[in-house]
Amino acid sequence: MIVWGGDAGDGSSPNPVNTGGIYDPKNNEWSLISTKDAPDPRVLHTAVWTGTKMIVWGGLTTGNLIPTNTGAIYDPATDTWSAIAMKDAPAARFDHTAVWTGSKMIVWGGDAGDGSNPDPLNSGGLYDPLSDTWSPISTANAPAAREAHSAVWTDSKMIVWGGLATNNLSATNTGGLYDPVTDTWSSTSTSTNAPAARFDHTAVWTGSKMIVWGGDAGNGSNPNPLNSGGLYDPASDTWSPISTANVPNARFDHTAVWTGSKMIVWGGDAGNGSNPNP
Repeated sequence: MIVWGGDAGDGSSPNPVNTGGIYDPKNNEWSLISTKDAPDPRVLHTAVWTGTKMIVWGGLTTGNLIPTNTGAIYDPATDTWSAIAMKDAPAARFDHTAVWTGSKMIVWGGDAGDGSNPDPLNSGGLYDPLSDTWSPISTANAPAAREAHSAVWTDSKMIVWGGLATNNLSATNTGGLYDPVTDTWSSTSTSTNAPAARFDHTAVWTGSKMIVWGGDAGNGSNPNPLNSGGLYDPASDTWSPISTANVPNARFDHTAVWTGSKMIVWGGDAGNGSNPNP
């Protein structure tokens, strides 16, 4: 497991870092990651694994937390970093998503603002690490601009869903499927059984369906944690509900992974904003 970046501050005084480590569960040991040529310290960035290397991109950098469109590739075999080209890169952003297709990284959505003045996006780009080049993503029929959404890769398409959409940052239950081969978008159904609007939720891909769970149905200043969700089938463009029997407590900003047969969720915040409850 490779951990990198994040905020070492106390909330009122952010302290982005550009350090990290590699954890070996077999030996229960950590090793430090080199900071030579590492990207600037940052928070709310993305990271994808290519099979041999980690690509980090975007986020809020330095002490004054400015959106960036920089990134780098980390090779754990040599403990070295290499910068990502900025030519044709998407606009600087944070709170976006990134998925790995097997050959390229797709970056989409996020916020280009400064925190006090949100500027959600519905743009993105495809990054090819072999050629170190970017290509743009079509915005025709793309979902509404948003941040704090989710994205999964189905082996042929990227599904983005939920998040805080438009400039008033309202939770949404809309989404879209992006096909990088044809550079086209199609919308996800919001009909029967679609989950309630939310952001800061999780989504995993099972191999045939996307599972959405948890998140916040509030408006940012007044959180409303959820413990509901849904299964989305892109083949039929339909949703089915998830059982609430023995479900974990409502939460947002948690994590979720797919084991091959089950989804595991852990942690998160069950509070109401002014009274966090990790």
